[in-house]
Amino acid sequence: MLKYANSMGKFCTVAFGVLLPFACAAQAPSPARPIPRFEDVTKEAGLSVPHLSTPEKRYIIESMSGGVGFIDCDNDGKLDIITVNGSSVDRYRQGGDLMITLYHQDSNLKFTDITNAAGLTRKGWGMGVAVADFDNDGWQDIYVTGYGGNVLYRNLGNCKFEDVTEKAGVRVGGFSTGASWADYDRDGHVDLFVPRYVYVDINKLPEFGSNDKTCRFRGIPVQCGPWGLLGESDFLFRNRGDGTFEDVSKKAGVDDPNHYYGMQGIWADYDNDGWPDLYVANDSGPNYLYHNKHDGTFEDVGLLSGAALSADGREQGSMGVDFGDIDHDGRLDIFVTNFTEEPDTLYWNQGALGFTDISWNARIAQPTYPLVGWGTALFDMDNDGWLDIFVANGHVYPQMDLVKGGVPYRQPLLLFRNNRDRTFEDVTAISGLNNLRPASRRGAAFADVNNDGKIDVLLLNVGEPPTLLINRTESSNHAVLFRLVGTKSNKAAIGARITVTAGDLVQFNEVRSGSSYLSQNDLRLHFGLGLQTNMSTVEVSWPSGKKEVYRDLPADFIYTIVEGEGVQKKMPFAGQGSEKKQPTPPANKVPPAK
Repeated sequence: MLKYANSMGKFCTVAFGVLLPFACAAQAPSPARPIPRFEDVTKEAGLSVPHLSTPEKRYIIESMSGGVGFIDCDNDGKLDIITVNGSSVDRYRQGGDLMITLYHQDSNLKFTDITNAAGLTRKGWGMGVAVADFDNDGWQDIYVTGYGGNVLYRNLGNCKFEDVTEKAGVRVGGFSTGASWADYDRDGHVDLFVPRYVYVDINKLPEFGSNDKTCRFRGIPVQCGPWGLLGESDFLFRNRGDGTFEDVSKKAGVDDPNHYYGMQGIWADYDNDGWPDLYVANDSGPNYLYHNKHDGTFEDVGLLSGAALSADGREQGSMGVDFGDIDHDGRLDIFVTNFTEEPDTLYWNQGALGFTDISWNARIAQPTYPLVGWGTALFDMDNDGWLDIFVANGHVYPQMDLVKGGVPYRQPLLLFRNNRDRTFEDVTAISGLNNLRPASRRGAAFADVNNDGKIDVLLLNVGEPPTLLINRTESSNHAVLFRLVGTKSNKAAIGARITVTAGDLVQFNEVRSGSSYLSQNDLRLHFGLGLQTNMSTVEVSWPSGKKEVYRDLPADFIYTIVEGEGVQKKMPFAGQGSEKKQPTPPANKVPPAK
């Protein structure tokens, strides 16, 4: 692959003698870019509860957990932390373990374990988490997936939770994975999608390392599966608005009759028609892209659109997934993490032309090829207004450490910086992330934990306490955070889209519940603004269909916007002054264009 400057001063990419159609991008000289820096503050923060797992991972259920997430469980403006606890076959047979741990943020980056006091006492085998306000009461609720049964915790207020799983009708047996919430029918109540993985009978487990080819990898005995195991169906629960849910999986067309190995569901409006669509990352099978038909049903267009397989038509072992507009063309692209010897995949959204796998051209494929990718995000690490990529890695087979020359069980993180021309640079080394002790990681969640305007990262380490990485990148770039509150739309505004214009930079994103791998990001939306200190326009497209435009909002604030009522609160980033509560004057409200 070669780069050259054409006669118009644009840099173009040639691969195998062919000029790539997308790869002539204006690239004017720019000043030195910020050096990304992350600090591990786990011990000081008080995050000490280890994830539970066996050292040898003899069964597939012992290697797939778990997720992490963020929630503001008492509405104090400081994010609290959820980690999934995991379990083992022996422990589960004896009653299981608490499915999650909840840490309350008492003061800046100081957390206390409040799990039992919060009432989060259901035992089982936790896998993942997704946060939403399913009953529109203004308090964020938690859905936990797991093996053998899921749990829905309703927030009663101030981090006190009630187990309403059976009452709500969302228990779900089997092996559930990466759940996600969205208001797919736009009735003002969030609905719940639950993918499931493989069928496992805890009392009749496949024999570890048997002669069956599905129980060996690179010639060594390992856990059996997922190849050779039966998959399970997926679920979509429609929120009736009265605290209960209706199973509409089959009627809606998302029940997965093929029984692929479901890993993570994520909702996004990939075609900009105002309705949430659903992407499902499947392990060792084609991924689903369910297009919302606006009538309560969906059509799988994964294969037709090019978002189901690799560029050479291969099924991949997909784990984690995120959506984001990597090139500011106004369309959401897809990033998917995959199994070893299958590069992570970047699908470029070309609108009516569908999705194109540009992983190799984007320079992502080669560094990800040997690793097993899990939690991930398209996020702006340095507030320059362009989305970068973070990947958490780790093998499923501890036995790989016995293979001479093989990739190890504990693997490094990866961080890619957006070059602004649909290529990425591996900046893991210069960020210092390569100095972190390798681990076998799973979930990764992303949020501005200390409200300083920079996105931080929370990681699940299998069999160990989590890792909290605070973003210490130094730059003169600016940013903004938006907390949206629905009125006609669902209260947490899941599915709302914000489009921000600052200078000549136009970017957008959507509020999502459930993404990465089994994990939950901050429900607030973050935008890096580069050197711009002011946003000329901020457009909010609510799930109800209502659009609102705000003009001339200054950067470096956390804004709370209530549907139909405007900006109700603006708070400067940490270290930039005292809190200011300013209802937006009528002149700052602009009706949607006719």
